[in-house]
Amino acid sequence: MSYPLTRDQHLELYYYMKLNRMLDEQLVRLFRQNKVVGGLYSNLGQEATSVGTAYALEKRDWIAPMIRNVGGLLVKGYKPADILMQYMARYDSPTKGKDGTSHFGDLKGRHVVSPISMLGDLVPVMTGVAIAGRYLGQNIVTMTWVGDGATSTGAFHEGLNFAATQHAPLVLVVENNQWAYSTPVAKQVPIHDLADRAKAYGIPSAIVDGNDVVAVYQATKEAVDRCRAGKGPVLIEAKTMRMKGHAQHDPAEYVPKKMFEYWEARDPIVRYEKYLTENNLWDEKTKSDFVARIEKELNDALEVAEKSPFPPPELAEQGVYCDGCHTIEAEWKRSKKEAMPPQSSVKPEWEVTDFGGFDLASTMAKQSAAAGANGGNGAKSARTVAAAQKSTGKSNGRPEKLKVAARVPFGRGPKGKEGRK
Repeated sequence: MSYPLTRDQHLELYYYMKLNRMLDEQLVRLFRQNKVVGGLYSNLGQEATSVGTAYALEKRDWIAPMIRNVGGLLVKGYKPADILMQYMARYDSPTKGKDGTSHFGDLKGRHVVSPISMLGDLVPVMTGVAIAGRYLGQNIVTMTWVGDGATSTGAFHEGLNFAATQHAPLVLVVENNQWAYSTPVAKQVPIHDLADRAKAYGIPSAIVDGNDVVAVYQATKEAVDRCRAGKGPVLIEAKTMRMKGHAQHDPAEYVPKKMFEYWEARDPIVRYEKYLTENNLWDEKTKSDFVARIEKELNDALEVAEKSPFPPPELAEQGVYCDGCHTIEAEWKRSKKEAMPPQSSVKPEWEVTDFGGFDLASTMAKQSAAAGANGGNGAKSARTVAAAQKSTGKSNGRPEKLKVAARVPFGRGPKGKEGRK
């Protein structure tokens, strides 16, 4: 591993994934008892992606989850009672019963931006958060998730282009769970790997086995470290599977039965349990202790949730607009002088290295010759540009590739071959 994990960290990854799975199962039971207000969107089969990506972040970093990223919320510090009360529309929920699913956030403590229902719209939002953090000297990384279908939205492409041109410290996780509601990936896009979307914006990408929590963590940690070092955004495609319909009302009859069987054999939690056993990281008692601990936590959380009242009717007209309800103030982590003139002043002229020409070498050679004839330094300028291209790796127009160890290959490989190494 490029980023070794301790035994405690391995077990903590299991705890979050198992908690995510058992909480999901508890919500299904509550939905069938008519205790969930609104829709219920299952995380089943995608726990490794949410948990593994969020686990690679630091406390100061920001996330913007979507409906299947409950695992990321748990890693960020939310408790099962918060999730239960949110789905049950109780007064003590994060939104006081005004909204459902994962539509809540915490800008001060946990650094969570509430989801936006229009898929893809969080990409430009989190790019903005990333740029603001850099301006304030916070050295943060932002992360958001999108599904395979969201990569076909305008906001996704505009946001990714914005992030790339601004070198924003953004990790964009594409959860390729094979279905955009009832539309398979092959009917949405003309490419097999959604990570190829990054090529159009000159940024690196990685493809990872989204059902392998350790591989997900490793790929994301590399991406996070790259972003924090100021090297710009990274797109990660996690290949996984949505093991239920779009929501509880959807039986997913459009999914081939053999496809479910294929992915069920690659269940992320079962696989990780086997990994922990084979690497002598736990025993049966440790496993049973985890299950007992989580069962107690969920039972206690449900008791708290059911004791919480529904919101009073008069609350509906409160908090719709902010009227002095909170203070918005920048959290500076560096001297403001660095961001203001004269220290922030720059020359009012852009540096354009290749002048937009087809043949950079020819253009610079002509300029060098002309400058040389006039006793100028054109030759030095040409060498400077060539050296800059070599150092950035952009002379061939190809974005840098990340080294990623996706231990279990999936799907159709290059030239129609099965698997990918």
